This record gives sequence, C-alpha cells and structure tokens, in this order.
Amino acid sequence: MKIALTAQGPHWDSAMDPRFGRTPYILIYDEDTDELTAIDNRAVDNEAHGAGPLTARKLLDAAPQVLITGNGPGGNAAAVVATAEIAIYVGAGNMTAKEAYAAYKDGKLEKM
Repeated sequence: MKIALTAQGPHWDSAMDPRFGRTPYILIYDEDTDELTAIDNRAVDNEAHGAGPLTARKLLDAAPQVLITGNGPGGNAAAVVATAEIAIYVGAGNMTAKEAYAAYKDGKLEKM
C-alpha cells in the first residue's frame, strides 16, 4: 500500500506540513517495497490561486491509498481527492513524517 504524507522536507525526519495545498513536499511511502520517495511541490508557492487542486493532481498521479496530513485538503482540493477514494487522516501537523506514519499505524489519527 502507498501512503502519502504532506511534509516540509523530503525525508522521514522532516516536519509534517499541516497544510495540504501548499505543502512543499508530498512524501510517498510504499509499504510493499519499504521505499520513500519525495514529490517536490514547491512550485505551488508561485500560484496565487488553485494551489490545492494542483497539489491534489500530483497526489493522484502518485496513486496512494492513504493521505496523512495536518488539517486536510480545502474544498476544491478535497473534491479532487475524493474522486480517487483516498482515505484521509488528519492531526499529524506537529510531528515528523516518521512519527505521523507511526501514529497512523497505531490508529491515533482522525479519519476525515
């Protein structure tokens, strides 16, 4: 299974980003291969409007089954994510990516 996490950096020890649309990185952890990859999302900083849907499209391209984030996607981005039936877990804004993944596995995050 692929797990996506919104993060401020490209590594496991990176702080989670509580935002979805303007997260600098989307980390993708493949549980089957134990591989962590980072999608650079910093280009959305140049967007005045529509960052959420642009981030959502990048997320859909990675095809995860789960998204772990701080506050969850906003309205327009949530509509895009909903089309892919990705389970969204929130409440990981004050953690590292590794801590957020562990909290998800332990059932400590809230499902949207």
